[in-house]
Amino acid sequence: MSDKDVSTPRVFLIRHGQTEWSQNGRHTSTTDIPLTDRGEKQVRASAKYMYGSGKLIDPAKLAKVYVSPRQRATRTYELLSGKTDGALHMLCLVLTLRSEYEGLKPAEIRAKRKAQGLDKDQEWEIWRDGCEGGESPAQVSSRIDSLIKTIRDLQAPHMQDSEPKDVVLVAHGHLTRAFAKRWLGYELSFPLSLMMEPGGVGVLSYQHHNINEPALLLGLGFPSQE
Repeated sequence: MSDKDVSTPRVFLIRHGQTEWSQNGRHTSTTDIPLTDRGEKQVRASAKYMYGSGKLIDPAKLAKVYVSPRQRATRTYELLSGKTDGALHMLCLVLTLRSEYEGLKPAEIRAKRKAQGLDKDQEWEIWRDGCEGGESPAQVSSRIDSLIKTIRDLQAPHMQDSEPKDVVLVAHGHLTRAFAKRWLGYELSFPLSLMMEPGGVGVLSYQHHNINEPALLLGLGFPSQE
């Protein structure tokens, strides 16, 4: 990444570290469960290489940090940044996909829906069919879009200057992937397969320093330490 590219604002998507339920593939939304020991190690490993002065996520370049209020996300940010002062913008707006499928694995959700007489023609897909007793894909998309607008309003005046304008977003598996789709302008049901490992970091930005050209940083260079 050239020095000129570095000046383009970025959004760092960070998925919380492993929990017992994410390890078992269980749907988690409002249940407030902690990171596992492995989850804490995952985040510390990411922090070692990616967070700090002169690193990919440089605190001096951050304009805003959004963190889900669930302990698995707040603990992730604490481990990543070393900060425990709570001076964060809590992501009540974009927490996670609320539904009655709490604690269920995908196969269990599909069986439950089949017993209810749903999905007769095709298997359940979360971003096409939504969640019974919870949010529709349109509702999730709407609240993500609201946050994206807030971020772009913040970053638009600083597309090429040296002011702090990067944003960190610490959230959950489904929502980080959904956020990336909406950033690129895709409907949540669009068949774009994205993965976020626990404790992983994804990067979004803009092409040509243009606020109207949002992009996924598919490959990036790390800052030189020289």
